[in-house]
Amino acid sequence: MTTASTPTAALIDPRGPRFGAAVTSVVLAATLLTGPALGLVLLALQTGAFAAGALLGLRYQPYGWFFRRFVRPRLGAPDDLEDERPPRFAQAVGLGFAVLGILGIVFAVPVLFYVAVGVALVAALLNAVFDFCLGCEVYLLGQRLLGRRAAAAGSAR
Repeated sequence: MTTASTPTAALIDPRGPRFGAAVTSVVLAATLLTGPALGLVLLALQTGAFAAGALLGLRYQPYGWFFRRFVRPRLGAPDDLEDERPPRFAQAVGLGFAVLGILGIVFAVPVLFYVAVGVALVAALLNAVFDFCLGCEVYLLGQRLLGRRAAAAGSAR
């Protein structure tokens, strides 16, 4: 049952985040290959894409918009839809790693740049190639853990 205090989550085509992960993988791989000096522009663009998805929602994420506008009409309707919250959380995690990568450039700590961008690239590749969203799984695990704590707190009263 949905009430005013429990809004209905937006439902999305699950193929959209996978498409976005493929584009993200290409951008992050190019970022690593060009290195901190030239990779800053690519990383800044990817950071903006992550920020749009995490803060505004996946419908405002540039790769999601491109998917809905140009790719999905050629694929037809999906078999099912999924909750937007786990992929949106994954965008926030990607945003965090992208910001760390930028901080690595700004403070001349190239190892931070390479590790942060590399971790984000691995997560994006897992989603693009294997349809395994690491950030989504972390979100779901957190929900299960928080649900258990809430249930335990409720039964202790």
